[in-house]
Amino acid sequence: MANLDHLALLKSGAVRWTKWREDSPEISPDLSYADLTGINLRGRNLSNVNLANSNLSNAILIAANCETANFTLANLSHSLLMKANLSNANLSIANLQDANLKGAFLGAANLIGADLQGANLSNADLENVNLIGANLQNANLKSANLSEAKLIRANLNEANLTEAHLNYADLSHANLGSASLVGAILYKAELRQANLNDAYLHKAYLFDANLSQARLINADLRWANLRGANLRGANLTGANFRGAIQNIISEEI
Repeated sequence: MANLDHLALLKSGAVRWTKWREDSPEISPDLSYADLTGINLRGRNLSNVNLANSNLSNAILIAANCETANFTLANLSHSLLMKANLSNANLSIANLQDANLKGAFLGAANLIGADLQGANLSNADLENVNLIGANLQNANLKSANLSEAKLIRANLNEANLTEAHLNYADLSHANLGSASLVGAILYKAELRQANLNDAYLHKAYLFDANLSQARLINADLRWANLRGANLRGANLTGANFRGAIQNIISEEI
């Protein structure tokens, strides 16, 4: 449970909270299970704070420093986290439905099993993030950096990944049905047994990507770069490869 003194300091205002954090760097504030619905924490220093199981729905966390904070099972639905620093934060099984994380930094964050349905992650930095089993249905990841991200079994159905960077990302067994990957960069991405039915991969860069046993039924791969891609055993029924660069790929095409 939340430390009542820590909670009172948080609610006393930015000036007192900031001074206390500066004067007591050895203390890791405990705000677990706190009801912080709609609170304004813009620009606050929340680094290394325990916010597990807290309710931060509709909270304002714009440009907040949440580095290494613990948000396990926290409710951050509809929260504003634009340009927030969430590097190395633990957001496992957190509720981030419809949260705005535009331009946020989430490098190496733990989002295993997190619910990000409808979240705005456009231009966010998600390099090396752990999104195994996360729900990103209808999420906006346009121009996001997902290089080396772990997206195994993630649900990206109808997600917007236009011009996203997915170099070396692991999307094996992921659901990318009807997702937009127009102009996305998937250099050496792992897409083994992924669902890409009806996905839009127009002008996508799939150089050396592994698409073995992937489902690409009716996928749009026009003008995509598939040089060196592995499509062994993939289901390509109805896929459109017009203008695509095809080299060392499966004979099914």
